[in-house]
Amino acid sequence: MRGGTAADAAVAASAALAVTTPHMCGMGGDLFALVHAAPGPPDVLDAAGRAGSGADPDRLRAEGLRVMPFTGDVRAAPVPGCVDGWCALHERHGRLPLAEVLGPALRLATGGFPASPLLVATLPRLEGVEGCEELTSIRPRPGDRVVRPGVARMLAAVAEGGRDAFYRGEFGAALLAVGAGEYTDDDLAESGASWRPPVGRRVWGHDVWTPPPVSQGYLSVLGAAVAEAVAGADLPDPEGDGGDGAWAHLLVEAARLAGHDRPAVLHDGADGDALVSDDRVAAAAAGFSPDRRAEVRGLGAGGGTIHLCAVDAEGTGVSLIQSNASGYGSLVAVPGTGVLLHNRGVGFSLEPGHPAEYGPGRQPPHTLAPALVTRPDGSLHTVLGTMGGDSQPQIVLQLLARVLAAGESIGRAVRAPRWVLASGTGQGFDTWTAGEPIVRVEADAPAAWVEGLRRRGHEVTVASELDVAGFGHAHGITIDEDGTRIGEADPRAIVGAAIATA
Repeated sequence: MRGGTAADAAVAASAALAVTTPHMCGMGGDLFALVHAAPGPPDVLDAAGRAGSGADPDRLRAEGLRVMPFTGDVRAAPVPGCVDGWCALHERHGRLPLAEVLGPALRLATGGFPASPLLVATLPRLEGVEGCEELTSIRPRPGDRVVRPGVARMLAAVAEGGRDAFYRGEFGAALLAVGAGEYTDDDLAESGASWRPPVGRRVWGHDVWTPPPVSQGYLSVLGAAVAEAVAGADLPDPEGDGGDGAWAHLLVEAARLAGHDRPAVLHDGADGDALVSDDRVAAAAAGFSPDRRAEVRGLGAGGGTIHLCAVDAEGTGVSLIQSNASGYGSLVAVPGTGVLLHNRGVGFSLEPGHPAEYGPGRQPPHTLAPALVTRPDGSLHTVLGTMGGDSQPQIVLQLLARVLAAGESIGRAVRAPRWVLASGTGQGFDTWTAGEPIVRVEADAPAAWVEGLRRRGHEVTVASELDVAGFGHAHGITIDEDGTRIGEADPRAIVGAAIATA
């Protein structure tokens, strides 16, 4: 309404969430975005941070660690890419001044916002964490006003001086201090955001796009291509196929056959196009049986993420995902700034010689997997994505199958029952490394899913009616051929609010 673009809207919303949902995302996290501004493939923004120059896998192994530390250790936090991502997205595709775009977030940080029930419930996780007193010093009840002065200063710095005012200013100095050698000045000097070619394939008559590695988005594309190779354009009935559960089995198997070797093939040197090649699709599809679960094995030894999407009057669409990784991230704060560091470093391996081994300047494999769909003529069809750790590509796969193959509206597809693959540990980041995953099914899913999956050899658990955790929180906007925008926000949200800032 102010004349900005979808990119301006996405940055504004992302920044507002960085203030109001520190248990999900923040300025200490990472970011990916897909932007469709012209016919053809989208622009891809990779703002996944890199490990600092002091990253030393031998030291971690000498301490007895066999996997990356999950929390309480700054080495779990590559240099955060979120702010670099905001600045890069705004510079290429924004129109309004950056200070105006960040204005709503800055007003929320300085003037305060009502604490959500989820924020209140999760604040005890920060007990004992030094350096984030603006959150640990309060004991709000739902609806109480929360003010974030440290984050306000960081936002004001970015609004006035761009990325250097953040990474080379107060935040950067405090990050170097808390890093104690993990990071150097040079690590903070250059932007951690880059524009990269997308990974994509034509599936069900449309082109499906996702970020290249280190994003695991290729699993959405590969899984959809496997499902199409097996069943063609006529997928089984999503609601149960006459009691057979064939739809659930097809997509569960497509996800398993696509993802079983993720720990071995996803790293910052991986070729995204090769990961969705005809040979990979054919090899995965060859393992499918309509009557039984395929024997595949992972090859490797509740998250904090937000997804948002925006489409403007000119037809530009943005699918943006921003994350701390796990809840409040590494539970390491950058003192005085109000910023908590993510723990995306958990994606690294400590196995010597592993293609994703922790080391200086390296990007860890990422669960973040936004998606964007175009028509054969290059016009924008859909922007979509979800939170959900390892399950993100599985949820996107189900949305693609419903919208592109079954012809459902984005609203019906987002609201429909889901399944996810899970390890059973509840961590959300070890689906492919903790043994054969189980299939978790939502309580309102057709009974045929559960019966059909079990009959074919899958281990299935059914969630309780109140259990929506782990099934993602998806959003999507579809653009009809006549230009009509149809959007849906996931009803699985535990809490939700609209906050006026002006």
